[in-house]
Amino acid sequence: MTTTLYRNAVVFTADPTPEQPHPIAEAFAVADGRFTAVGSIADVRTAVGGVAGGAGSHEVVEVDLEGRFVAPGFIDSHTHLVGFGESLGRVQLRDCATLAEMQQRLVAAREADPSAARVLGSGWLFDALPGGRPTAEMLDEVLPDVPVYLDANDFHSTWVNGAALRELGITRETPDPVGGEIVRDAAGDATGLLLETAGTQFAWAFLSSQTTEADVVAALDRAFATYLAAGVTGVTEMSLNAAEVTGLQAIIARDGRLPFPVTAHWILEPTGDAARDVAGAERIAALREEIAAGPARDWLRIAGVKFIMDGTIDACTATMLAPYADGSNAEPIWTAERILPVAEAADRAGLQIAMHAIGDRTSQIALDVVEHCVRANGPRARRHRIEHLESVADDTIVRMGELGVVASMQPVHCDPAVLDNWKAQLGDERQELGFPWQKFRAAGVAITLGTDAPTAPHEAIPNLYIALTGASVLAPERDPYHPERAFTPADALTALTAGGAFAGEMDDSTGRIRPGLAADFIVLDVNPLEAAPEALLASRVLSTTVQGEERHRAR
Repeated sequence: MTTTLYRNAVVFTADPTPEQPHPIAEAFAVADGRFTAVGSIADVRTAVGGVAGGAGSHEVVEVDLEGRFVAPGFIDSHTHLVGFGESLGRVQLRDCATLAEMQQRLVAAREADPSAARVLGSGWLFDALPGGRPTAEMLDEVLPDVPVYLDANDFHSTWVNGAALRELGITRETPDPVGGEIVRDAAGDATGLLLETAGTQFAWAFLSSQTTEADVVAALDRAFATYLAAGVTGVTEMSLNAAEVTGLQAIIARDGRLPFPVTAHWILEPTGDAARDVAGAERIAALREEIAAGPARDWLRIAGVKFIMDGTIDACTATMLAPYADGSNAEPIWTAERILPVAEAADRAGLQIAMHAIGDRTSQIALDVVEHCVRANGPRARRHRIEHLESVADDTIVRMGELGVVASMQPVHCDPAVLDNWKAQLGDERQELGFPWQKFRAAGVAITLGTDAPTAPHEAIPNLYIALTGASVLAPERDPYHPERAFTPADALTALTAGGAFAGEMDDSTGRIRPGLAADFIVLDVNPLEAAPEALLASRVLSTTVQGEERHRAR
């Protein structure tokens, strides 16, 4: 057996002790894909024994990291792998400031591939459009003859043109699905904007039907490779479906493994039939057991279910305690009547419950769901979680701490460059009270920081920069959004690593540099604990190692 001893490094272990809340080591050892020792160079050499640089039954190979910074691999605790991989091949619109710029980019994509059946794009922002509302006519002006499908930056709205509406068969008579809306004009005709489940059940479902297994595998390959280059060694997939399971299993059959392990939640959408919804939770529990007993078990694990309980503030579809600036409000996608029996069944089966809750009223309902599960199924260790928490009441944060509910948040969602419309929709003091990270820390709530790719940039280091500063990566000249909420570097790094492992119920296998855990680690060319935050914007992940095997090395 060969042990690799890494020395001369600043090693952030993310593994606190009572004496050292944020311990730093100078060396660690890896054998058979796991950490075997960590500490001072003398202690690690003593622990591993063997003959350095020699041959024999126990060879020790030493690697000099030349003073570089080492941390556990980043864990993106909220992502959508297939959607992310697909978005990498679509027209990118996040940085378009005007409709004209979007139109030009879409036309250029069409001219580059005139035989494509459709033009697909993602990332558009509401405040880049006249009146903040997209219409089919805006796209028909430049692309009237080919279907165009464009996902919003938040992936909760889909903008389509007239050809796409016809392809989808959406007419005046088409009913809105439960939890969604086909936006219509005064005459009752669809405008080209599909909100929430109208987007997923019409546009996404149709595009999925046109996608082959090879397409899904290609998207997954792109997502994995891009993540490894960004220092990610594990993810929690938040929109698992049958096609993605098939794609992941195909990669395992092809390669014998995934590039890194995937923990996943299966989305449940309300059907309007309570018995059918409960049966859906039970099917997911059965699939969890099937995968756990099969050849994919070491690489794919179904942790639980995900309920998208509301929409987004940008589209005025998140459920708020008080109305939006225009006087409107939104009903939750999952009402209490619909969700309680389904959540109870999921909790009874031991599934982890993740709840998308952006509005302050929705997060209150989410905690009511957790309390109901405790009453119905009795006390036991639980690690349920709420996703996003952009606008949240103070008493909700206190309740989360008391109930042990994990806060899963994404600093990239409050990059000041994408907040103008968010603020405008709220229109009052709430626009300055969003993303209250400091209050979660004060209440002792367990925190994980992800990206929600592809709804936001996937890179972990820019995500870290926003967590440290409240400043913008997309537009550095913008003023920070309430930097007093910011994390310390050690707390942010912990939330991006060990926090993701805890939230994903994989802290017994990864997330820290600790003997016995998987040797998942990264080497950076900057020390975030000491460098000015601005230095992160030009920094690189030099290498990414998964289970002791280097999977990425920067050129």
